[in-house]
Amino acid sequence: MKKYFRLWWIYTKAAAQLSLESRLGAVFFLVGKFLRFLLMFYFLYILLNQTKSLQNYTFWQVIFFYATFSLIDGIPQFLLREVYRFRRHVMSGYFDYVLLQPQKTLFKSLFAGSDVLDIPLLIFSFGLLIYSAFQIGPVNLTGVILYILLFINSLVIALSFHIFVLGLGILTTEVDNSIMLFRDITRMGQMPITIYQYPISFIITFIIPVGIMMTFPVQAMLGLLAPYLVVLSFGFGLIFIFLSYTFWKYALLRYQSVSS
Repeated sequence: MKKYFRLWWIYTKAAAQLSLESRLGAVFFLVGKFLRFLLMFYFLYILLNQTKSLQNYTFWQVIFFYATFSLIDGIPQFLLREVYRFRRHVMSGYFDYVLLQPQKTLFKSLFAGSDVLDIPLLIFSFGLLIYSAFQIGPVNLTGVILYILLFINSLVIALSFHIFVLGLGILTTEVDNSIMLFRDITRMGQMPITIYQYPISFIITFIIPVGIMMTFPVQAMLGLLAPYLVVLSFGFGLIFIFLSYTFWKYALLRYQSVSS
C-alpha cells in the first residue's frame, strides 16, 4: 500500500502540473464546476421554497441528499480521472508500455493522475454536507454508521463501473461515451429517487443502481431504509465489484496491442 500510495502521489503531482499549466483555463474550469453546483442548489431552493417539502423531505434533508450526491459523484472523478484518458492510451499504443511496467496494470489505468481541480468543490460539498446534517436535527448513531458504510459501498459501485468501462475500452476502444452516459444517469440521483414514478424508480434503483448509490445512504441515516435493502445494497456492491474485475481480466487476456 505504501508503494502504491507513493506512485499515486507522483502521478497526481505530474497531473496537477499539467492541469495548472494554463492558469486561466483552470480558473474557468473551477468557475464552471461551482456555477453548475450553485445553479442546482438555487433550483432546489426555489423548488422547496414553493412546495415547502419534496416527497415529505424537508429543505435541509433534500440539500443533504444533494451534498451526498455531489461527493459520491465527485470523489470518483477526482481519483479515477485516468479512466478518461484510457482510450487515448489504447489507440496510441501507450497501453503496451503500461503492461510492461512493474506495477498493477489496473492501478495505473485507474489512479495514474487524480484531478486536483476537483478538490475545491469536494471541500465545499463536504462542508455543505456537515452543515445540512446539523440542520436536519438529531440522528441516532446507527443511522450515521449505516450512512458511512453505504457511502463507501456507493464508491465501490462507482469504482466497479469504471473498471467495467476499462475492460470495455480494451475490447471496443469505447470509453468516453460510456463514462458520460454513466454520469448523465447518476445525475438523476441529485434528488431522492422516490420522486420518480414506477417503473422509472425501480429501474434506477435495482437495474441501474443510482438509488443504491445516491439515495440509500441518506435514507438509512434518516431511518427510512428497510433492513433488507441495506443488505441488498452491500450484496450488490460485492457482486458488482467481482463481476467488473472478472470482466477486466477477461478483456486484458484478449488485448491484441496497437500493432494488431
